[in-house]
Amino acid sequence: MATAQAYAYARPSTLTEDALGLSTSGGTTTTGAATHPHFFSGLLTQAAPAAAALTGLADVAQTRYHQPQPTAMRDPVVTCNGDRLRMESFSACCGVYARLDVLEGALDGDVVELGTTNVDVNGPLREALARVGGSDPLHLAVGADEMAVTTLDGAVVEKKVPLPDRWLRGFAEVQVIAAAFDLRAELTGPDAVRFLRGLPRGTREVLWATPAGRTLRLASRPSPGAVCLPGPDRLRTMIPLLRFARSLRAYGPAVSAGDNPVASAWELELPGMRYVLTLSPEVRRGFSGEGAVLDALITDEAAGDADLIGALLAFEPRVEPDLLAERAGLDIARVRAALTQLGTSGRVGYDTAEAAHFHRELPYDPDRVAAMNPRLRSARALVDDGAVAFTTRDPATSAPATGDRATGDLTAGDSTTVAPTTSDPTTSDLAIVTVDGRPRQVRFDGDRASCTCPWWSDHNGSRGPCKHVLAARMVRAGVAEVAR
Repeated sequence: MATAQAYAYARPSTLTEDALGLSTSGGTTTTGAATHPHFFSGLLTQAAPAAAALTGLADVAQTRYHQPQPTAMRDPVVTCNGDRLRMESFSACCGVYARLDVLEGALDGDVVELGTTNVDVNGPLREALARVGGSDPLHLAVGADEMAVTTLDGAVVEKKVPLPDRWLRGFAEVQVIAAAFDLRAELTGPDAVRFLRGLPRGTREVLWATPAGRTLRLASRPSPGAVCLPGPDRLRTMIPLLRFARSLRAYGPAVSAGDNPVASAWELELPGMRYVLTLSPEVRRGFSGEGAVLDALITDEAAGDADLIGALLAFEPRVEPDLLAERAGLDIARVRAALTQLGTSGRVGYDTAEAAHFHRELPYDPDRVAAMNPRLRSARALVDDGAVAFTTRDPATSAPATGDRATGDLTAGDSTTVAPTTSDPTTSDLAIVTVDGRPRQVRFDGDRASCTCPWWSDHNGSRGPCKHVLAARMVRAGVAEVAR
């Protein structure tokens, strides 16, 4: 679902012999809301790679990788952070996150204000970008609600369009997942060209890339130090950029033999900019369903902290949690949870190259956060219904679980001899969560938790916690908060 947004322009954008005037319809700046803001105007000194990379973003945005056929174009998000421009998009299936960071060395112009807008890169704009040569000037102006790219051939103006909910959810999942990535491999320009051009085409299988001398060796199974490459075809938008490539870096979590597929990020360094593709663990899986943000959203405290931290953000290219903790008077864990909460509405992203969050400003509505996370909504309903009880009694053997694996609700064969007796949630390691008369056992082991529901059995926490684990954690967190 996409939230409809209306924009009223005071006058049309115009291009005269010596001036380009862009009409905007409101946005957010460092000083608050503005009726007709103007963020950046200047030259991209590296015109050809910038134009090619922006075309790559558009290609990603209109692609549904698990169904290889063109779809309607999706709108990228453009943020002016002062010393850089960040342009982001998602594939139509939300399984590929793409970002172009245009750094200070590739910009020659005036930063009028800081802010964010999302725009549609359509056919006419792509045609204009395709005509940009190595020595052509590329003038870029970014406002709160539109982007214009001026080439020697004239101007094309793109107006802001609604941002789908699945994009907002995807933004959140990517920044949480990527925050656990480390640099695993780096190839020089020529080696990067050989590696990317040699990738198998037309395959959706999960491969693993392991550093081997000056290149990466592909395998069908993981090994220590490997980077997951789920669906090599999803890196194809890097191919037109290879003539500009200076290096290729691969980021991912630590893995070992026998691990399941995981997300990864692939960064192509270009002159004065970086083009990054972050891939979901499987071609058929989108980031909007990974559930990585749910644990950080379970308490009202996180929502309150998000309001406080959000007020302290000022479109920094690097968000420093330690500095925010000092300014807000919060511990670092609460600051990170607040950043995750802000990320659920697309206000915070994560840059693997700098191992830091960055600020973007999109509409923020805490109620919409809950609406976009059905598991979170269901868990809160369980808590409100008093469906969670902690016990110190050991569970007996349960019958095999059967039923709805999408929700974790059983229809038959479910039994347990554990009575949900009352116990202190802060000391008990076992909770009984009852849904429509069907009990689920949630067991805690330190910070980890598991559940007896079929959904957990299918995913084992790899796609975030189930609603039963979330509900049990909410009760625990609520009791702990009252105790403080």
